Amino acid sequence: MAIKAEHEIHKRRFSRNLGVGLALTGFAALMFALSIVKITSLGGPIQGFDHVARPELTEIVK
Repeated sequence: MAIKAEHEIHKRRFSRNLGVGLALTGFAALMFALSIVKITSLGGPIQGFDHVARPELTEIVK
């Protein structure tokens, strides 16, 4: 027979955990959005680092 009665501390702990989870999810979404904006605001195509010197990557962007 399982004990089903919840204590008041369980309700408070659940609401606190829910708040922390929502805050972490919001922070992760904010970091993702800022990363996408920063990557797309460079103006040119996104190029990865493939150990090859390319002149278009060495120019200073103003």
